[in-house]
Amino acid sequence: MGICKTSYPINSPEDLDSKLNIEIEEIGVLKMSCPAVLPVKETFFISHGSPTLSIDESLPARTFLKSFKERFMINQKPNSILVISAHWETSEPTVNSIRGRQDTIHDFYGFPKSMYQLKYPAPGSPELAKRVKDVLMASGFPIVHEDKNRGLDHGAWVPLMLMYPEADIPVCQLSVQPNRDGTYHYNLGKALASLKDEGVLIIGSGSATHNLRALGPSKNVSSWALEFDNWLKDALLSGRHQDVNNYDMKAPHAKVAHPWPEHIYPLHVALGAAGEGVNGELIHHSWDLGALSYASYRFPSLNRSS
Repeated sequence: MGICKTSYPINSPEDLDSKLNIEIEEIGVLKMSCPAVLPVKETFFISHGSPTLSIDESLPARTFLKSFKERFMINQKPNSILVISAHWETSEPTVNSIRGRQDTIHDFYGFPKSMYQLKYPAPGSPELAKRVKDVLMASGFPIVHEDKNRGLDHGAWVPLMLMYPEADIPVCQLSVQPNRDGTYHYNLGKALASLKDEGVLIIGSGSATHNLRALGPSKNVSSWALEFDNWLKDALLSGRHQDVNNYDMKAPHAKVAHPWPEHIYPLHVALGAAGEGVNGELIHHSWDLGALSYASYRFPSLNRSS
């Protein structure tokens, strides 16, 4: 993703000796500033639920996300993060390419004032944006756009501010295409899979269920939400990728759980990026507002030597 090098002018034998000594002394510095690229061995789907996740300490999902690094990335800091967010819909794949700190987009309405003051100034990564575009186009996606102005929407910054509060890891976002289907987004993920070898953490950010009109104060979970959520869990844990891709025809109450598909498509991308035959792992589960599932999943990559 980047190149580290030093260069000194050499005008005499003494200069050469000096240069060699300086480079030997700098080996330790270079190891710290340019760490070896460690492959990321899994992808994740995070149900980000309500924007109030950013401030509501009572939500169990908030505690889960705060523990993410310690549970899953304890020995590794990703080189960069690619978030496929349900809150960026385009007709063709688009990746944001921001140099410097990113804007925090408060793309929600009618919430407490304190939420609009939250910032997540993570750096962008034009280098990752270019890699995303290149691998997608090489895999048969003929048109991939770069957006050089768009910051991070709440599908990205709300979970990331809990997972990586330091905001020191470069982040890119990739849009979803609501006019396409699950298989299309699964193939999008397959095209992105090689980025894991470059130290990129791939996160799909959506929601296991997402019917805002069905939400309410009830503590009892609606039967349709429970049935869909259980079907999705069983399909993911048993590696039934094709069923998940065709959830709209296979799952009970699919149209009620997802009247529009944008919040489930990030799951397809994360699943596709993990690889065919991978069984998912449920890493968090909780409910809110009677029908909003915070089910989140980890998809470990298959051992390539097997």
